[in-house]
Amino acid sequence: MPQNEGSQHDGAPHEGFEDELGAVLRSTGEGFSVDGRRELVAGGLTRGRRRLVRRRLAVTGGALALAAVGIGGVYGGSLIGPSGKATTASVAGTPTPGSEKSTSDTKLPGQAQIPVKHIAAVIESNTPAGQWQFENLDAKGHAALGIYDDGNGKAAVSVGLYRSAGGDGEAGAGQVECPSKVHVAFDRCASERLPGGDRLMVIQGYEYPDRREETKNWRAVLLTKDGFLIDASEYNAPAQKGAAISRDNPPFTATQLKALVTAEAWRRLLVKLPGDPKAEAAPGAHQAPDPGPAIQPTLRSLLPKGLQVKDKGGDHGYGFMVVDDGKGKSLLEINVQPNMAGAAGQLFAGGDVTTLPDGRKVKLTQQPGEKGGAGVVWWTVDTMTPEGFRVVVSAFNAGTQREAATRAEPALTMEQLKAIALSPKWQKPTTK
Repeated sequence: MPQNEGSQHDGAPHEGFEDELGAVLRSTGEGFSVDGRRELVAGGLTRGRRRLVRRRLAVTGGALALAAVGIGGVYGGSLIGPSGKATTASVAGTPTPGSEKSTSDTKLPGQAQIPVKHIAAVIESNTPAGQWQFENLDAKGHAALGIYDDGNGKAAVSVGLYRSAGGDGEAGAGQVECPSKVHVAFDRCASERLPGGDRLMVIQGYEYPDRREETKNWRAVLLTKDGFLIDASEYNAPAQKGAAISRDNPPFTATQLKALVTAEAWRRLLVKLPGDPKAEAAPGAHQAPDPGPAIQPTLRSLLPKGLQVKDKGGDHGYGFMVVDDGKGKSLLEINVQPNMAGAAGQLFAGGDVTTLPDGRKVKLTQQPGEKGGAGVVWWTVDTMTPEGFRVVVSAFNAGTQREAATRAEPALTMEQLKAIALSPKWQKPTTK
């Protein structure tokens, strides 16, 4: 079975899933957001680009898009709680405010006006027999949320319809590529081009990236060759968040999720979506990378000898690598940001800060990790030119911040991180 980079780092086998995905993804033929850093946030780092999925999946993604949000949730004003009012307990993203009437009758700019009952009907017709309870069937929008019960425990299920912000099946392919486990926790993921040109991703993951609760989120996302997204999520609880686990796993298998998102009946609803992709793009979906500095090749050219790259990724202005010198994995992250002079006073106000003869400021920080991994340490070199060109390099003594340390210290010393951050290559990076 063809797999992308994200699926090559799976942990213990998940019984039966690989065999099933092999069949599900047969074909002719890698937001959700990256984990944020306090200092980077202070600098306004890559706002908006580093949300994948909140979602992802969330669709997922090549380099990173769906991360900090984990893999959960479909965004839609039409997702309504049991009271008939918008609720954030079940959906990721900002629901349409107001009463049941305003949700049904008021059309916002760029908002889809598909009857939710029509979306619900397609869901019910293309899933195994069971009891369904859909929310606010009189509303209009581009998504439906229901609770499914097959007798083994109630499960929240959502399906959203979107236009791809990345374009057609080629330009938007990054939205259906498996994410790296550096930023997103999942058990299995596979993505593939299907016969006819559509692209499918199926991922078995978790609602919370740090696994603080064992709410599972299994998801299938189809990107059609003409640029539509059908995004289905299921959970092993009757709500995406805030509900007790009701069953070991979500109800539908990978085969059944594929059947749901590839159902022909979606086609007549997709054509009713507004034409503005920015209004309808799934917030968790990975977007095609913005043009920007060639982070990966420049970073790799600056690595000390003897390091093997185990994983890598990035988007505009951001890159990461998981490296190993034979003593354990070590995560390396970098951000390259122009026009940051206005934040210099805040970023370099205290701590171990020096000013070089050419005016560049250098701040060195060594502190514990902050994502829950036992024994993880976080070393950072933050630099900025007088003109505001900022390069921040961080290293950890683990392959991800969520997992326990794999070594006593990061694979790169502070001096090596400093050399990378101060390299003149960042202002004239390579292009390949």
